Parts: sequence; C-alpha cells; structure tokens
Amino acid sequence: MKKQLLTFLLAGNSLMAFSQASVTINASEGKHIISRHIYGHFAEHLGRSIYDGFYVGEANTKIPNKAGVRLDVVDALKKLKIPNLRWPGGCFADTYHWKDGIGPKAKRPKIVNTWWGGVTEDNSFGTHDFLNMCELIGTEPYLAGNVGSGTVQELSDWVQYVNFEKNSPMSNLRQQNGRQAPWNVRYWGVANEAWGCGGNMKPDYYANLYRQYSTFMNTRVGSNGKIFRIASGASDNDYNWTETLMKNIPGSLMEGIAMHHYSVLSWGEGKKSSATQFTDQEYFKTMQQALLMDELIEKHSAVMDKYDPEKKIALIVDEWGGWYNVEPGTNPGFLYQQNTMRDAVLAGATLNIFHKHCERVRMANLAQAINVLQSVILTKGDKIILTPTYHVLEMYNVHQDATMLPVDVKTADFTTGEGKLPAVSVSASRDKAGKVHISLVNIDLAKAQEISIDLKGIRGTAVTGRILHSASVRDHNTFENLTKIKPAAFTGAKLSGDKLTVSLPPVSVVVLEI
Repeated sequence: MKKQLLTFLLAGNSLMAFSQASVTINASEGKHIISRHIYGHFAEHLGRSIYDGFYVGEANTKIPNKAGVRLDVVDALKKLKIPNLRWPGGCFADTYHWKDGIGPKAKRPKIVNTWWGGVTEDNSFGTHDFLNMCELIGTEPYLAGNVGSGTVQELSDWVQYVNFEKNSPMSNLRQQNGRQAPWNVRYWGVANEAWGCGGNMKPDYYANLYRQYSTFMNTRVGSNGKIFRIASGASDNDYNWTETLMKNIPGSLMEGIAMHHYSVLSWGEGKKSSATQFTDQEYFKTMQQALLMDELIEKHSAVMDKYDPEKKIALIVDEWGGWYNVEPGTNPGFLYQQNTMRDAVLAGATLNIFHKHCERVRMANLAQAINVLQSVILTKGDKIILTPTYHVLEMYNVHQDATMLPVDVKTADFTTGEGKLPAVSVSASRDKAGKVHISLVNIDLAKAQEISIDLKGIRGTAVTGRILHSASVRDHNTFENLTKIKPAAFTGAKLSGDKLTVSLPPVSVVVLEI
C-alpha cells in the first residue's frame, strides 16, 4: 500500500512539473513610450470581415445596428480601446477605386473581388461608411491607397475628399454626399505588398513610384496636423527591400515603412495546420514563427538605423498573426479560422516583442479584426464570440501610451523534438498614474514557471492580476459556449518589498498591476 501511495505522489509531482525563471525590471531606465497604435487592427474586404462582420446593412432589423454597423461589435471594440483600423486592404486595396464606394448606394458599381473568393462586391460599404464607423468606435482610420491599379490623381483626390475643409472639387463632392466637415484622416498607406499582390514590383521601381505618389498627397490634416505616409514594406526577412526604400526615399516623403510577418507553417494550400486540431509539433513551429518577430524587427531596425539614426521613421508591422487552414466547409478564399489558447499566447508574446522595440515600432495591425485569420471577434447571426486573442489585447491595453520599462529575462526552455524556445516572455510599463503593469506569457505545453522578479526602482504596496488560461491549448470559445475562455482573477503573485514571485501555469497569459 505504501509503495502504491509513493508511486501516486511521484506521478502527481510529475504532473505539476515546473521550471524556474528570473526577471529584472529596470524602472529607472524607462524612457520610451509604448504607442497605443501598436494595438491597431485590420478590416479588409475579405470573406465575412466587412459584410456580416462589421456591417449588416441598414435594412437589417434582427441585429441592432447604426447605419448598418453592428452595435455589439462597436461596443466590443470600444472596450478593447482599438487605436486605429486599417481599411480596405490588404490585397483588396490595390484593386479598390474609392469613387465606386461613394454616393447613392443603388448607383454604386459592382466589382468582382478577384483576390478573395471571386465574390461580387456591391460597394455598399465605402469611404463614408468606414470613416463614420471609425468615429462611432472612437478609433483612427488608416486608409490603404491603391497604387497597383490606381493613379496618382486618384489617391490625391481621396486625400482631398476626406481631409480638405475649404472649397475644392473633392471637398464639394464630399459635401454633396452628405458630409460637411472633413474626417481628418492622418494615416495613409501608399500601396500594400507592392512586392506581391500589390503589383509584383521590384524595390527600386516601387521606391520611385512611392516618391511620385507621396509628392502629390496633400500633407495637411486639420489646422495644424500632418498626414502620416506609410510605404509598402518588406515581407519577413527581405532586408534588401527595406534597405532600398530607406536609401532611395527622402525622409521628408515618408513617415513610416511597413513590414509583414505571419506565423504560418507553410504557404501551400491546406498545409498550414488546423486552427483547433493541431499537433504539439505544429504548435511548437507556430510559436517558433511568432517569436521570430523579435529577430525580424531587430534586423529591419538595424537597416533603418543606417539611414535614420534618430529614428524619425517608424517601423509599422501592419499585418501580423497566426494563419491556419480555414474551418472545414467554409470558402477557402474567406480565410475563416477559429481561435484557441495557442492564439492567446502567440498574441501575448508578440505584443511583448513590440513593447521591447517600441522606440522604432510605433504601429502594428493584427490581421484581422472579425471573421478573418487571427480575429478578435467571430460572428454568426446575432451572436458574437470574443476570442482568446480579444481577451489578451483587452488585458494588455493597460500598456497603451505607457513608458516601457526594460526587462532582463532568464528563462528555461520549452523543449520538444523540434527544438527549443524560451518558455517565458515578459514586458513591463509604467502608466501616467504611476502604476506598473507586467505582462507574462508561458508558452510551455506542460511545465508551470516559477518566476522571481527583481523590481529595481519600483516600490509597490500591493499586486493584483488577471490570467487567461484553459485546460488545453486547443480550447476555444464557440457559439454554444461563448465564455469557455475568459480572463479570471490571478492569485499566483506574491509581493515582498522589491521582490515579486509568480507561479505561471502552462500555456497562460498573465497581466499584473503593482
């Protein structure tokens, strides 16, 4: 009997296996601000993102809406405090002609969305609809201009249409269409993925084209503002693209340069792993791709530093997230996928990386907001799911516009047959009220992490926290169980003077407040 009891206890201890990590937070060295715009989102005319996602139409009487925009979505995004929203693409942007989406809806021309599913786009959701929706949500619009199939005049006219207050052909047209005051749109993308779906251009060619387009964009916003022009940047590790643009585009013509990186296993059709039924090996590889973001930002930043040592030009990661196979039975061109605890730790770890590099990374856009890729919201009829990714971004929004506090992390590894990765990811910030927030992520599938944190320059009196965690990394919220995964109070942190100890369960995200 004693032997059986000993065997049981040993087995129990193995189930509770943990690793140790140490973290030092250097509060006195904090000087850079974590821009709230790092928490941006993305709404492309793709699948059920716009239609049936954000927009259900003015005639819909079953789903509460304002001018066709779902009010439950508006409320959810307000709580998320989204700072900006990118539209209308993506690949769709370089086939979109904005004048097709203004004026009486019955007279707007229809087009075919050749990029995403070959569906007919009726242009019922256009410039006014999007910009008015941004006002409703309380977020800044980020418009992606058509360079691939558009003209310099077309983009110049769009800037004038939405931003110019006085008498002009485009401002007069805006007023004829029912909007008197300009929207004062600050963020403008000059093409999307010019190296691919935006025209398959070479970097030298695009750099010259960008110079031409940006020259004719009216740079004034309101009485004393200036637009923020973002060049179509590199895919992943194409450092030559960044170098060519930085070398050939004057700083006076460019405020930001983009970079895209997805956590994807393979670009082959059907080879990206299931969103919910993935293997442990696929989980490891996905996280490996997510953590690669750190290296990509460091190396693109190093290139930018050669030409812009004062870091006046921002690195804009305006597409990021996990990309998996679509849900069975859905249109492959709609990119609809579920969202699990894998996505939660992916989001938390990525945001920690953005915080670390906030001096150069001053905007980012998760792809995408609703019903596409790593969504924060999924919709079905009058129901919406707030995904695990939603909850992580809501927990993390305490970092918006706070001062980043440098962290030094020594962590055990998450090890599989595929290799090893750092198990623990950490970031910290101090807000304007003096409160310190610490975000911690444990990506290990099996081991809890016992973390000792040295709070240099922080004199806390109490610690509270919230955790996002579930029994399985594959767990997710469904329309039958909307709240299987949601934040809960966290009691695994103990504060003693300037020392903090934290017990972090496997596959979990925690945000502490001191």
